[in-house]
Amino acid sequence: MNACSAIRIHRRLAAGALALAVVGVFGALGSATVSANEITTGRVFGRAPAGATVLVSSPEIGIHRTIRANDRGLYRMGWVPVGIYSVTVLDNGQPTVMHPNVQVLVDTGSRVDFGCVHGRCSEVAAN
Repeated sequence: MNACSAIRIHRRLAAGALALAVVGVFGALGSATVSANEITTGRVFGRAPAGATVLVSSPEIGIHRTIRANDRGLYRMGWVPVGIYSVTVLDNGQPTVMHPNVQVLVDTGSRVDFGCVHGRCSEVAAN
């Protein structure tokens, strides 16, 4: 084997190794991405009294999550599994106003506003 043949073989091996490395990197990146078909959550957002606790719950799914409205009365809860929920404002842990049957769809936001005057909700939630 002469020097030119050895160089050609070395280049082929290097090119093959590079190709495998590129395939490996893109394969790893491809497995880390999430396609639109794999998304199974949505969001619940809206307005409530500033600082109020908002409960998003679905006994059927087994989810009970709370979030606090910011100082402007805005709240946003992400990564909520698809389903039907009750969204409730709590006052000292007690329900005051509830929106039942809020549907959360795939990769969509469901707006739930509470019409509370001066930061207070006078209507007691039905159980």
